[in-house]
Amino acid sequence: MKSLLKLGLCLFSITLTAQQPSTKANIVKKSLSDKEQLTQNSIIKNIPFINIGPTIMSGRVADIDVNPNDPTEFYVGYASGGLWYTNNNGTTFTPVLDNSPTQNVGDIAVDWKNGTLWVGTGEKNSSRSSYAGIGMLKSTDQGKTWQHVGLSDSHHISRIVINPNNPDEVVVGVIGHLYSSNKERGIYRTTDGGKSWKRTLFVNKDTGIIDVVTTPGNFNIQYAASWERERKAWNFDGDGKHSSIYKSTNGGKSWKKITKNNGFPTGDGVGRIGLAVYDENTVYAFHDSQFRREEKEKKKKASAALTKEDFKTMSTEGFLKLTDKKLNSYLKTNGFQEKYRAENVKQMVRAGSVKPIDLAKYLENANSLLFDTPVIGAEVYKTTDGGNSWSKTHEGYLDDLYYSYGYYFGEIRVDPQDQNGIYVLGVPILKSKDGGKTFTSISKENVHADHQALWVNPKRQGHLIDGNDGGLNLSYDDGESWTKLNVPSVGQFYAIYADNQKPYNVYGGLQDNGVWTAPHNARINKRWHQSGHNPYTSIMGGDGMQVQVDDRNPNIVFTGYQFGNYFRIDRESGRRKYIQPKHTLGENPYRFNWQTPIHLSQHNQDILYLGGNKLHRSLNQGDTWETISEDLTTGGKKGNVAYGTLTTISESPFQFGLIYAGSDDGYVHISKNGGGSWERISDSFPKDLWVSRVIASKHKKERVYVALNGYRWDDFNVYVYMSDDFGKTWKNISRNIPTSPVNVVKEDPENEELLYVGTDNGVYASFDQGNTWYPFENGLPNVAVHDLVIQPAAKHLIVGTHGRSMYKANIAPLQLLTNELKDKEVHIFDVNSIRKRGSWGSSWSKWLEPNTPEMMIPFYTKASGKRTIDIYLKDVKVNSITVDADGGFNEAVFDVSFSEDGRKAYEAQNKEASIKAAKNGVYYLPKGKYTIKIGSTKGEFKVK
Repeated sequence: MKSLLKLGLCLFSITLTAQQPSTKANIVKKSLSDKEQLTQNSIIKNIPFINIGPTIMSGRVADIDVNPNDPTEFYVGYASGGLWYTNNNGTTFTPVLDNSPTQNVGDIAVDWKNGTLWVGTGEKNSSRSSYAGIGMLKSTDQGKTWQHVGLSDSHHISRIVINPNNPDEVVVGVIGHLYSSNKERGIYRTTDGGKSWKRTLFVNKDTGIIDVVTTPGNFNIQYAASWERERKAWNFDGDGKHSSIYKSTNGGKSWKKITKNNGFPTGDGVGRIGLAVYDENTVYAFHDSQFRREEKEKKKKASAALTKEDFKTMSTEGFLKLTDKKLNSYLKTNGFQEKYRAENVKQMVRAGSVKPIDLAKYLENANSLLFDTPVIGAEVYKTTDGGNSWSKTHEGYLDDLYYSYGYYFGEIRVDPQDQNGIYVLGVPILKSKDGGKTFTSISKENVHADHQALWVNPKRQGHLIDGNDGGLNLSYDDGESWTKLNVPSVGQFYAIYADNQKPYNVYGGLQDNGVWTAPHNARINKRWHQSGHNPYTSIMGGDGMQVQVDDRNPNIVFTGYQFGNYFRIDRESGRRKYIQPKHTLGENPYRFNWQTPIHLSQHNQDILYLGGNKLHRSLNQGDTWETISEDLTTGGKKGNVAYGTLTTISESPFQFGLIYAGSDDGYVHISKNGGGSWERISDSFPKDLWVSRVIASKHKKERVYVALNGYRWDDFNVYVYMSDDFGKTWKNISRNIPTSPVNVVKEDPENEELLYVGTDNGVYASFDQGNTWYPFENGLPNVAVHDLVIQPAAKHLIVGTHGRSMYKANIAPLQLLTNELKDKEVHIFDVNSIRKRGSWGSSWSKWLEPNTPEMMIPFYTKASGKRTIDIYLKDVKVNSITVDADGGFNEAVFDVSFSEDGRKAYEAQNKEASIKAAKNGVYYLPKGKYTIKIGSTKGEFKVK
């Protein structure tokens, strides 16, 4: 056995020629058990993590469930941020899923009579970061404990409905795997509270159920929507002939398709469908139609402005006949570089180096194509005869609601008191009071644009709770005005950064919520309502991406939004300059990843790298660019998602121009001469996986780390590698990390042996370069971690999660761990001095809680057990505290006070000293130098 374990750590040299299959449910289940066991024995489980926000800009809401008898009490499920509870109308929230194995929520349902909670894990949306779940979770004690109750291989659950007359009878809609085919999808039903499940509707292994609704007052009559979809890293097909509506008249025991030659669309263009039931016969269906719009001939005046569509069919002769004025108007209006003006572009066309269609292609990138809408898009249908016939409620198109990504939405609601009052959720949210004939927007200035969930009060018209990509909003006037309820810290970060200021600032790019920054020690509470200034400041919109800050002038920030749209921002002046590299007219447009990587050189802060499918370098902070590589990917694939793009860049701190680049299709390249030549060093890795991180070592010039991520294949295996020879050979260092895709690997700047890894289910550290890993736990839920940053001066580890905002922890003790220290019975780490305050034990009002000091005593102990910590001032023991210590790192909290015996002993030896009790009756220590003793081990601190 030992030889096999040793073999697992040998140089990784086996070439895998086929993509790994999706990870089986039993392996995922075992990984959760493995992590629980690892955590129990982890030497770092007590390292405390503090959430540092933001809360002002929240995360994507998956579902809302409200107490029908008291609408001030409700639960909110966030897509990757867990389940939260309020009983004061959203004034405060409490997390109730933190002690479960996952924070990924698809749908929630509450049995309000008995207090039973159901969570269908795995987000229902099919976005780039819709994380898989682990099946159904159930709690009978309001979230104190959770029980896994089946459907382990479902991955994504869309809807849960409970029989109000029998809480053990539950019907569940399962979408199934996102990136692979699977059989555990369809509709499942339990009659014994989740002990067993029976599948009552199965379409096929690529078609799941996106919605299930019941009829008010009659649980037997139910409607469900199936959805055929296929997502790959390079393409998303969100429609198909198996997308339909089904009906059950026996409580979900059996189902009949009710959309066939009766007015509702059928065929390959049928996309996602959302349902809303008013009564047994009246049902609304919200359809994302992927059928193409009819082309209508438009007569254009000769003087009409040119569009890019004109150039797609224009002949060379027709192009050369354009007037310079008309052509220049197109070129200037669409932001072509200065060198491209009518005269020289015509010359390029005459010479054959450019074709007219290139003037259209020049403008087309993944972001612009995202908003091109050749499909019908959103449409609303209604039946008044129980699904026997359907008719569209409106004429024409519902434009500017779904664009070309309607798969991301699909929710519709009907007012229980008005069958003609409906709400449709997209970008923005619309309402209709005439059964869907006409619509008006109810989005307002403090409501996020992308809408995902809506609760409509069945007893009070106009009372709405809306869940969107930016959190939660409440309205009592039918959407005419909204209150924001963003209290939970549930931001979905893609990337984070920490600058070198004192105090240092943190930055981060959030899913659909831009880029934000704040001092790392900002207070995350509601006091900003009083001051009018939230500590977090928005510096960029869109989907926030990576950040780099000029160390010479921290006002200069490089950041941007999706698909490589980056800017150089001068925060002092407010000026910003768009700096995305542009391809040459006639050249294929560069491909930019959704999360395009940038890297500011530590050798010269004027030098910025940016990765498309090629690597670009600017020597003047993005003003101009040079391309320093050929295509460093497999070349891309045909599809509607940018693919074959660079995802990560790292330059060695030892040598300018020693550069590594990794791609979304599994390639890692190295250049030792500033891009003059490149060598692929990833041929021994599993194929086609996303290179989530490449890191050039700070400790050894030849050393490099690589993390691969199989999320986009539903491959959840752990891939982390290290090389000590510039990538010629690799060592697998992921040995005992439980199964979960890896998003980031980070090397500690102080301790060469210390590494960190962030996965889709938490953070780990290794003290032996990856031979053994330990999970963090204290304050950190099981949440996806997208990025890790170490602030070297503060010795803080900052964690960027995709669902619970940012956390920080003091890692100074971890950096000091050696084999010698490990063998000691006890070791006390440096204790920060504390400044004596006259306000200790008091407040400015007797009605307020007194200000109480607190200091941490960090120590390491070889074995678990009770430890007594004695505090001495010279030879007087002033206090003594006893803690239950775990083997490994611990922190004892000390309130800087005398014990009763300690005060008496001090006064006996210092008879002239006068120690007065504070207003709260506590005697606090005077200024001085104190000794800490744990057994024979000593430490010290000062009260200054």
